[in-house]
Amino acid sequence: MMDRRHWQDLARTRLREARLLLRAGATDSPYYLAGCAVECALKACIARSFRRHTWPDRRFVRNIHTHDLQRLLTLAGLWPQLEGDFGEDALFS
Repeated sequence: MMDRRHWQDLARTRLREARLLLRAGATDSPYYLAGCAVECALKACIARSFRRHTWPDRRFVRNIHTHDLQRLLTLAGLWPQLEGDFGEDALFS
């Protein structure tokens, strides 16, 4: 089962792999792997909302099976904060 700790471990592993490839001179793969790390980290945030001994809503779980970062940010409850940060900082945006 892919619980929160599993997603956290995957995020750390993908980030470590991205750093190694970047140091080795690779140009494309590190960015891809860093994106995978972000996706795994978001899924870890979402997994935090699950409660032991309860079944999560099936539609909610189905929506998690995506690579769409905006959807994952929304499911993690982080999209409003990011939108606010975009509005406050043009460079960040």
